Amino acid sequence: MPIIDANSIAQEYEWHGLENSSEIPIVLVAGMGGSRSYWKSQIGDFAKEHQVLAYDQRGTGGSSALKVESIEQLAADFIGLLDALKIEKVHFVGHSTGGAIGQVIAIHYPERLASLVLYASVHKADHYRHRVWGLRKQILEVMGPEVYARTTSLLFYPPEFTNAHHDELLAVEARTAQFELSSPEIMGSRIESILKFDVSADLRKIKTPTLVICAEDDLLTPAYFSKEMASLIPNAQLMLFQKGGHAYSRSHPEQFNKLVLDFIHSQSH
Repeated sequence: MPIIDANSIAQEYEWHGLENSSEIPIVLVAGMGGSRSYWKSQIGDFAKEHQVLAYDQRGTGGSSALKVESIEQLAADFIGLLDALKIEKVHFVGHSTGGAIGQVIAIHYPERLASLVLYASVHKADHYRHRVWGLRKQILEVMGPEVYARTTSLLFYPPEFTNAHHDELLAVEARTAQFELSSPEIMGSRIESILKFDVSADLRKIKTPTLVICAEDDLLTPAYFSKEMASLIPNAQLMLFQKGGHAYSRSHPEQFNKLVLDFIHSQSH
């Protein structure tokens, strides 16, 4: 995959879909894991009619193995990537931490966004989030990446999905622990960055057309965050699903892909 120097770090990325298209591209931005591999269930459908860009964030995948100082730094990395690739404007789809990055972009760089999808995300931390991420950080540091990856499946998916996809998830967990998970130091910095993140006072400034998505059974980013974000962002649309967990795009990819593409198309015409 190509690597480009952007915002003084190496960023690995990949393009899919229509080459030399005049349409505004879609960028897929992952959550805490930060790796573009999260979006494998979306890229095929999205790339049928659009250019699709996915990339590895600072400290993850093939990008520079550096600690993260803040979500604002990750947003600056993203703007640097757009500048290096000479992309003026994108449809931004962000999962979890990726959605936090999208909020910073919408507040501080609104001219770079044609639309914004905040999927299973948060705009601040609270006692619940500190409990969950404090525990996950301790699991990684004390018990190691294999145990961390196995607990991720329990937190990402509904029990029925985990049961039905047992063998597939075992393979994903092994691959994540061996190849995709950042070091405990880098992951710790990512966790600390999302726990100190808070843009709740600035969400009313967002003018970008916004769709907020969450499942009611999401254990990592409970739906009350999405409800509050949608109430604070002017004219935001809110879509809640009864079941699907934190990784709705994986547990229900067809429904997720149609919803997001319909929203993007509604902003393109």
